[in-house]
Amino acid sequence: MLSVLVAFGVRCLLVGLFLPFSALDKVLNFKQAAAQASQAVSNRVVAAVLIACGLGVEVVMSAAILTGVADRLAAFILAGYCIVTALLWKQFWKEPDFRLKGASAGRDVFWDFMKNVALAGGFLMLAFGSDATGVKRFIHHPLQSSRPYIISETAHEQ
Repeated sequence: MLSVLVAFGVRCLLVGLFLPFSALDKVLNFKQAAAQASQAVSNRVVAAVLIACGLGVEVVMSAAILTGVADRLAAFILAGYCIVTALLWKQFWKEPDFRLKGASAGRDVFWDFMKNVALAGGFLMLAFGSDATGVKRFIHHPLQSSRPYIISETAHEQ
């Protein structure tokens, strides 16, 4: 039972940024989120649709990871989501004051960018596992669950 709780807790830590926090922020501050998205796309309607889609990705994929239902595919999708959001909204290279030493908003954005990339790495580890056979298994069976809450060793080897 402890191993199941630890597995669930680790998954909660991984998706905690999205569910509940980012998803709730998008619901409570939808207009502000759409305004931020309109910095990346000029059309406000498209920006609002992107925020709605992002909300759906955050909720549905996080729930899939927590429940273990198609969790590897969900983790792969969230990894892509992290990379896309880093490229769209964490553009440290566009900051005029990017410096390695001293106060720098650009360096702060750089660290946010790197946190998104690192989170994507965590999701890819969940999607593929920790070895090359996991990548092959994912490619051939992307909807297969990682079966995160199975305790039996024999059931895990199948």
